[in-house]
Amino acid sequence: MTALQDPTAIRHFQSLCDALQEMALRYSGPSEMKLYADGYNHALRRSKQLDTLSQQRFEELIDRWIRDPSSFLGPDGDPRTLFESERR
Repeated sequence: MTALQDPTAIRHFQSLCDALQEMALRYSGPSEMKLYADGYNHALRRSKQLDTLSQQRFEELIDRWIRDPSSFLGPDGDPRTLFESERR
């Protein structure tokens, strides 16, 4: 996994992960979370708070994190039930 070394990138990563976890608890699907993360990444790029390499690592790590089902827990603490309402 690509490691973040910039303290600002780490803070942004934690903030975005917290927001995505909240979205997951509200039954948002992976596509909605990806859209949210893309907007966050765009704003972060525009603000130029991170250097180019840190920004690239940040975006790659977030993308992997969203695609990894173990990153999220369902409302009952079970990751298998997280997107159950989406299947209905």
